[in-house]
Amino acid sequence: MQLYNKLSAQERAALIDEAGEERLTLSFYAYAHIGNPQMLRDHLFISWNVLGVLGRIYVAHEGVNAQLSVPAPQFDAFKKHLDSIDFLNGIRLNIAVEQDNKSFLKLKIKVRNKIVADGLNDNTFDVTNKGVHVNAAEFNALSGQDDTIVIDMRNHYESEIGHFEGAITPDVDTFRDSLPIIEEDLSEHKEDKNLVMYCTGGIRCEKASAYFKHKGFKKVYQLEGGIIEYARQVKSQRLENKFVGKNFVFDERRSEAISEDVIASCHQCGAPCDTHINCANEACHLLFIQCPSCAEKFNQCCSNACAEIVALPEAKQKAMRKGNHNSNKIFKKGRAHHLKTVHHS
Repeated sequence: MQLYNKLSAQERAALIDEAGEERLTLSFYAYAHIGNPQMLRDHLFISWNVLGVLGRIYVAHEGVNAQLSVPAPQFDAFKKHLDSIDFLNGIRLNIAVEQDNKSFLKLKIKVRNKIVADGLNDNTFDVTNKGVHVNAAEFNALSGQDDTIVIDMRNHYESEIGHFEGAITPDVDTFRDSLPIIEEDLSEHKEDKNLVMYCTGGIRCEKASAYFKHKGFKKVYQLEGGIIEYARQVKSQRLENKFVGKNFVFDERRSEAISEDVIASCHQCGAPCDTHINCANEACHLLFIQCPSCAEKFNQCCSNACAEIVALPEAKQKAMRKGNHNSNKIFKKGRAHHLKTVHHS
């Protein structure tokens, strides 16, 4: 019985081209109390592999977080399977604003300690005791009130290319970093202010809403479905769009345009740009923003040093990488000190 992906990304890409089917990129999450994550993980893999589902899925005692690509002809069968699982029955699916048949090239389902790392070790914290969900119209109305604070629960490299007007955008590298900072900064508003949180698809702000309720905040809200669902509702209901720029996404596309505004700049020359790339030097792989001019100048690398390595024969590059692993700077997402135009914390 196959329980793991056996095809390379290149082999899968060729099969997608050969099949000629449209695919749907979507995501969903559900916080729930799961007794045996490994058993659920294996069940999901067996069921989804035969449907041609690809993606990155995490299963933990606290729930499921899934980012997927599903063949359009198999969507009904996929939804039927979700509905056969009690806590996933009727789950909201966030359909991507921009579709790409190759957004995912492998099916990876992993058991994790948590579906969203939060750094908490508090047995009294119930992640299912969440804040009030609001839709796009309700979010717009709430965010326009004087007694409302809008908080971006994403990381700095995400909010750098797009965020809601007037939102607090914590200068953090991880979700776990943001929780204590926001709690401390807003501690005097536990009774009087509306806290309205948002993230990409809802999973981080839902945990954050439960956390801030746990910490005594009385008026806690979250944007249901996150930026992805907000953009869909704004378009379908012809609402005012209060999101400026792009929404960062965690697949091969890297972002979706929500408005035409470019609010970020190239990390190398400072020109207006909001295109993230990974350094072409596999030993570096740093995520940063690079304009077309710098991409040509540096051969899609973050520095001259990396460009010199990329110019070497592939065999020599592999030999240089052998036994080495990418340093933690890859997770700094553009904070590397050799990038001229970014803030270093």
